[in-house]
Amino acid sequence: MEFTSFDQMDLSEEVMRALDKMGMKTPTSVQKQAIPLMMDNRCVIAKAPTGTGKTFAFGIPILEYLNMDANFVQALILCPTRELALQICTELRGLGAFIKGLKICGIIGGQKMDKQVQMLKKAPQIVVATPGRLLDHVTRRNIDISQIYTLVLDEADKMLDMGFIKDIRKIMKLTPQDKQIAMFSATMSREVMDITWEYMEGADEIEVAPKEEDMPKIHQYLLHLEEREKMPAFARIMKKYNCHRVMAFCNTKTRVRIVTEGIRKLGFKVDCLHGDIGQGARNRIMEDFRKGKFNILVATDVAARGIDVSDIDTVFNFEVPNENEYYLHRIGRTGRAGREGQAFTFINYSQSIRMDDILHYTKVATEELKLDEE
Repeated sequence: MEFTSFDQMDLSEEVMRALDKMGMKTPTSVQKQAIPLMMDNRCVIAKAPTGTGKTFAFGIPILEYLNMDANFVQALILCPTRELALQICTELRGLGAFIKGLKICGIIGGQKMDKQVQMLKKAPQIVVATPGRLLDHVTRRNIDISQIYTLVLDEADKMLDMGFIKDIRKIMKLTPQDKQIAMFSATMSREVMDITWEYMEGADEIEVAPKEEDMPKIHQYLLHLEEREKMPAFARIMKKYNCHRVMAFCNTKTRVRIVTEGIRKLGFKVDCLHGDIGQGARNRIMEDFRKGKFNILVATDVAARGIDVSDIDTVFNFEVPNENEYYLHRIGRTGRAGREGQAFTFINYSQSIRMDDILHYTKVATEELKLDEE
């Protein structure tokens, strides 16, 4: 039987209340397949692209089977970046908002160890971590992961690309042999396959192509502009299209600085991320952005890797990206959690061929916009 709504999944009242509060009625393709398998205590290997609802796919089964009387870590979620770990924590807290006594702890680099030790002393049921920082705490005996029920490897391909293979093997050895493992990965690289052969024999395999109903609803606009026209166009779009939470992309850190200063001169609250910004400052900037202390974040593609803020309503491309897939990564920052989004790409004459190549590769639908005709 394929479930067409969360109502059919025999979920707890607490989880159903949270889904209802978030306006979530219909599970995405990966949720339809992964939730029943994980709730049946099966191991799962899921090939699923970003933005298809993976966090709820593993989060709902974990929350449904927590033992609220136990005082040890029951679920461990590993992911490649600090930003993704924080986002998963936020989404799981929303999903578990009505579960009395639920404690979720994020263990990431760039934060003070003392603060994390204090959180771990409160005996969280769920820990979301980057591999390196988790092993730091294990070595110092701040955390015991020897009794977990479920281990999730989220964005496994990125974790392995970033060189975490040795850390993951260490963590596997420190956790129970009979644990449930769920691996989510956008691609099945050789390294990912090695992990599945080594630790996940007999796991159920899911492959989710991005379906129309799962894809975020993003209205995409192209504007042909010269360099001097970009800032005035940005200001008009911000006002006309009611842009409140915005990410803007440039190809280099120099351009990020120039665009950030230009936006600031227009009177907007803005900050930026690029390769020269250290981790401590990066964490502070992201925290301020999430709290709404400023509403426009300008970044390079590399600096924005792993950032996942769910309520961004608008993306601006001040430059056409150098890589075809970067375009999808950029616009995919908006239209999250069932919301609609909008993306505006500024193109000059020399970038037209490059943009045509991107549109041919991505097969997305765009609309040409001329502000002076409105």
